[in-house]
Amino acid sequence: MEILAFVIGVALMVVGLAVSIALHELGHLWPAKKFGVRVGQYMIGFGPTLWSKRWRGTEYGFKAIPLGGYISMAGMYPPSPQAARRDGRAAGGFFATMVQDARDANDETLQGDDDTHVFYRLPIWKRIVVMLGGPLMNFFFAIVLFSILLTGIGVQTATTEVARLSECVPTTSSTECTDASAPAPAEAAGIQPGDVIVSIDGEPVADFAEASAIIRSSPGEQLTFVVERDGSEQTLQITPATIQTEVTAADGTTATQEVGFVGIGPTVEYVQQPIWAGPQMAVQNVGAVAGIIWQLPAKVWQTGVDLVTGQPRDPNGPLSIVGAGRLSGEVAAADSPVLNRVAGFLSLLASLNIALFVFNLIPLLPLDGGHIAVALWEGIKRVWAKLFRRPPPKPVDATKLVPLTFAVFVALLVMGGILILADLFNPVTLF
Repeated sequence: MEILAFVIGVALMVVGLAVSIALHELGHLWPAKKFGVRVGQYMIGFGPTLWSKRWRGTEYGFKAIPLGGYISMAGMYPPSPQAARRDGRAAGGFFATMVQDARDANDETLQGDDDTHVFYRLPIWKRIVVMLGGPLMNFFFAIVLFSILLTGIGVQTATTEVARLSECVPTTSSTECTDASAPAPAEAAGIQPGDVIVSIDGEPVADFAEASAIIRSSPGEQLTFVVERDGSEQTLQITPATIQTEVTAADGTTATQEVGFVGIGPTVEYVQQPIWAGPQMAVQNVGAVAGIIWQLPAKVWQTGVDLVTGQPRDPNGPLSIVGAGRLSGEVAAADSPVLNRVAGFLSLLASLNIALFVFNLIPLLPLDGGHIAVALWEGIKRVWAKLFRRPPPKPVDATKLVPLTFAVFVALLVMGGILILADLFNPVTLF
């Protein structure tokens, strides 16, 4: 059963990734069509086409490898210069040939030099909207998923309801109870499972964390507990025992500290959060993922070193889709309630969409952020020309950046390969 659950978890992540990619490409498709750009294809996946259907001038379909997707817009770049068209072939080596091949492929999407249903003729702001639409769809999808997780399901919270009681006070050498062990103060004072702590020493407590903070800070001091039992309130006097425990400071150092102990175990329940908790969580995750992305080459290098040396990986480091699938499988196969596993899967899928949002905004071609950067550069050139009363500049020919695009593609391919190998042979695990 565990193997079957693991496989189901991986399959769910593949489906979730496909949905995320489909939404990303829809984020490009909708504004592109709205602005009149001719879109030849909308495809989910790469490789051989499994199914497709043409509707309103666009071919919609699925391909065999669901690890990406694309839409093909007409005229992503301006037409090839007339000289390049006359020469037919590019001189100057490998990169010059790549540039000309990109121009030729782009020219095939044009219907003459006066074609108006093309991307490069759009105003700057419309081009930015089209390219920003994809990442924003992932961000909005993440907000929906986090909202379902936090507001629909809730957050596991230790409540003020007592679930269990300790029989004795633990010592520094053992937590086992013996005849010589001192009885736990809560049980000795008459606290019972099912009691709900209302206040301690006159301070209302909303959750177990607040109650625990008061208890831990009051070793040897008598405290007045007000608990609700069977619909009525009762007052009990409890003096926390003094125990030794290790605490970790902000600088990472540990020290022994005396704290109070009464022997109460809380009930853990899902507590639904406010409606704004989902968007807040999404924004917080954007900051966390951005902190990883800008260090991506260094973190991938360290992941490769850990793979070769056999050292444990950074659990907060980057993952490939293989790693995300493995974690989804672990969540599905975990020995925990179904609701816990659903919550874990939603959290993983939401985090994946935040990663897609941030990653695609990197201002390098072929990523969406690269196309946005090109549009902004053209806008700056136009403003500059207008300020100095110069003729409007020609559209930016981004095909000249094909060598840089190729270098970025190779770098992404290498980093992706390292992460996949690490996720296969030195994976991050949850349990």
